[in-house]
Amino acid sequence: MASFSDPPAGPAPGLVVAMRWRREARDAVRRLGEPRYLAAAAVALPLIGLAFLRFGGSGRFAVAAFFISSLCVLAAIDLTERRLPNRIVLPSTVLVLTSQIVLFPDRTLEWILAGIGAALVLLLPLLVFREGVGMGDVKLMLLLGVALGSAVATALVVGSVLAAAYAALLLLRDGGDARRAAFPLGPFLVFGALVALLL
Repeated sequence: MASFSDPPAGPAPGLVVAMRWRREARDAVRRLGEPRYLAAAAVALPLIGLAFLRFGGSGRFAVAAFFISSLCVLAAIDLTERRLPNRIVLPSTVLVLTSQIVLFPDRTLEWILAGIGAALVLLLPLLVFREGVGMGDVKLMLLLGVALGSAVATALVVGSVLAAAYAALLLLRDGGDARRAAFPLGPFLVFGALVALLL
C-alpha cells in the first residue's frame, strides 16, 4: 500500500520510449534542412528519375529508389563526418534484402551470397591492415551486395579504381605526406554502385 513517504512514481516505460522516439523524430526532421541532406536530395532525385526510366513503375524501381536515397544520404554523411552510421546502413540492408527476396525469390541465394562476398572483400584486408578501411565500409558493401547481386563486382571495381585514382592525385600533390592522409571510401563505393545499378 502506498504511503505519503513513498517517492512519486516515474513515467511509465512505454511513455518514456514514446517521448524518446518523438524527440528523435523531431531532431531528424530538423536535420533534414542541413546543407548536406539538401545536397543528397538534389543528387538523389534525378538519379531516381533515371531509375524510373530504366525499370518503369515496378517493384524493382521501388527498391532502386530507396537504395539510391540511402546511398546519397550515406555518401553525404561519410564526406562530412567520415563515418557510415549503422542506424542507416543496417536497416537499409534488411529492408532491401527482404524486398529483393519477395520480388525475386528465384535469386535469393544470389542476393545473400553477393552481400556476404562483397563484405568479405573489404573485411579480410581490414583484419590485416586496420588503417585501410573501416567497418562502416564493410557494412556498406553488404548493402551493395544484397541490392545489386552479382553486379556488385562492377560497383567494387569502379569504386576502387576511382578511389585509387584519387589517392594517386593526392600523392602527386602532397608527396609523402599523402600517405598519412585519410579520405572516405564510401562515396567512391556509392558511385560505383550507382553505375552498376543504372547502366
